[in-house]
Amino acid sequence: MSKSEPRPPRPAPPKPKPQKNVLGGELKSCSEQPMTGFFRDGCCNTGPHDTGAHTVCAELTAEFLQFSKDAGNDLSTPRPEFAFPGLNPGDRWCLCAARWVEAYEAGAAPRVVLESTHERTLEYVPLATLRRFAIPG
Repeated sequence: MSKSEPRPPRPAPPKPKPQKNVLGGELKSCSEQPMTGFFRDGCCNTGPHDTGAHTVCAELTAEFLQFSKDAGNDLSTPRPEFAFPGLNPGDRWCLCAARWVEAYEAGAAPRVVLESTHERTLEYVPLATLRRFAIPG
């Protein structure tokens, strides 16, 4: 191929396989305002690089935000250098499964959207427990 010839277009990357929620169905969006997810795609998708398992779609409360801040993860303060707006009660956010369990054990767990919570969460907490905190998607 000479420099004057245009390169052929690259083939599109393969479409990722739809991920599953804790109910066994297709994973639904958690939030796009604010944009959440490990991949900042609005979903609680996960993969091998997501060591924190950001898989729980939760509706945040003031109690949980304070719990998280006290545990060393301040989610309420804006961090513009990371394009992070800061979160407020009522926002939906993909939480680390282990942090949700810690909050549950401390009596500060936020409600969860099961249809938007990734099946990997079940490695951390039983579905029966999640169902007790379920809210409609």
